[in-house]
Amino acid sequence: MDKPEDKPLHLVEFETMLLGRHAHLYAPRSRAAGGHLDRSAYVLLSRIRMHGPMSIGQLSEAFGLDASTLNRQTAAMLRAGVVERISDPDGGIARKFRITEEGERRLEADRTSNIEGLDRVMEHWSPEDVARFASFLERFNRDIERLEGRPWPRP
Repeated sequence: MDKPEDKPLHLVEFETMLLGRHAHLYAPRSRAAGGHLDRSAYVLLSRIRMHGPMSIGQLSEAFGLDASTLNRQTAAMLRAGVVERISDPDGGIARKFRITEEGERRLEADRTSNIEGLDRVMEHWSPEDVARFASFLERFNRDIERLEGRPWPRP
């Protein structure tokens, strides 16, 4: 009889669980180590960078989160100076959040740190293996986005 861990989907589940466990190795988020963004700010800023200014309603739709959660997260981001509230550039009534220069600087610093961490993890991989892995991750994420009905903008 096959053990559950021999089935490919069981292996994917196990490996994605470990990936979450190991994220601190390639994506450190220690505030004490230089003011890195917390995970929610990193993800929200990344989305706003790709999409442009967004309202609470747009963020709620994009992430499937309730407005109260996003109000807490964006309030913390406002206090940290990484976003600012602006009038809707398209003339709507809802105010939108735009990344500040400080937000851009911190997001880029964290992204650089994450890439350096991934480079250390994958230093013995061939460029072809890294590209293949990136392709599978993109496919995996796009299928999750398809099921959720929330596509993520990509460069």
